[in-house]
Amino acid sequence: MPEGDSTCRAASALRTALVGRTVSRFESDRLMGPTIRPGTAVERIDTHGKDIEIVFDDGIVLYTHMRLTGAWHLYRPGQKWRKRRHQASVIIETDEWVAVAFKASEVETYRQFDQTRHPRAGGSGPDLHNTNADMHECASRLFHYDNRDATVAEALLDSRVMSGVGNVFRCEILWACGVHPWAKISSVPQSTCLDLVLTAAAQVRANMDSPVRITAPDVPGGLAVYGRNGQKCSRCGDVIRLTKMGESARLLYWCPGCQVGCEPYPERDDSDPIARATDSHPAGSMFVGDMLRSRAAS
Repeated sequence: MPEGDSTCRAASALRTALVGRTVSRFESDRLMGPTIRPGTAVERIDTHGKDIEIVFDDGIVLYTHMRLTGAWHLYRPGQKWRKRRHQASVIIETDEWVAVAFKASEVETYRQFDQTRHPRAGGSGPDLHNTNADMHECASRLFHYDNRDATVAEALLDSRVMSGVGNVFRCEILWACGVHPWAKISSVPQSTCLDLVLTAAAQVRANMDSPVRITAPDVPGGLAVYGRNGQKCSRCGDVIRLTKMGESARLLYWCPGCQVGCEPYPERDDSDPIARATDSHPAGSMFVGDMLRSRAAS
C-alpha cells in the first residue's frame, strides 16, 4: 500500500524526469476529463496524501489516486517495463522518459481554477491552431482586455483572448517581442498587441506536428528563455530570470536585459529624499526613475 512518504518519493522522481519537458505522447484508457495534447509541457507536480497532480502549462491538471496497489514508474524509451502493459492507467512520454501509472484507482483531468478561464467569464477566443483564426480579433481582445490593470503576461494565458497559448509559449512570445512581462495591458499599444498575437500564431503553428517545441532554432534546446534561468540570453547576454507570477504561481522565464518594451515604471514617492531634492525637469524625472528602478531590482 503506497503511504505518503512513498508518494512523495514518486513525485520527486517524476519532477526530475518531467518538469519542463514537452509531452510527445499521452495515453489513458480510463481518463475522465479533457485529454493532454502532445506539445504541452509539464509545469509542476504536487502531492496531497496519496494523490499526485501533474500540472501542464496549458492549465490542465492530471489527478491520479493510487489507493492500495497503484504506483508510478519511470523508464527510458525502449526499456522493458516491470509490469504488464494492460495494467497501465496513464502513459506520459517525453523525448527522454516514459512515466507510467500502474493500477491507478482514479485518473482525472481538470482545468486549474482561474477567474478569467471560468465559463461565466466569457467564451474562448480564436484557436491559433486554426489557420483561419482571425488575428485581428485576437489582437482586439488583447488590446481591449477587461482588466486594464492585468499584466500582459497574465492576459496571454486567458483563453478568452486566444486559445492555444500555454506557459512555454507565453514566455517565448514575450521574449521574441521584447515585451516586459509586468507591462500593464493599459500601457501596451495596439500595434504591440498585434505583434504578440502574430508571434503566438507563428510559434504555435510551427510546433503543431513536432513532439519537441522549438521557438528559437539557434539556441541550444530550441527555446530562448523557458527552462534557461541563470543562463545568458542569446540576444543581449544578460542573465535569464525565473519568477513565479499570479495567484497560481505559474513559472515565468524572462530576460530583464532586452524585454523592456512597455516596462512599468515605479510610481514616484515624494517622501523619498532623492525625489524631493530633484526638480521637475525631464532629466531630473529620468534620474529619479533610474534610482527607483535600481532600488526595486536590488
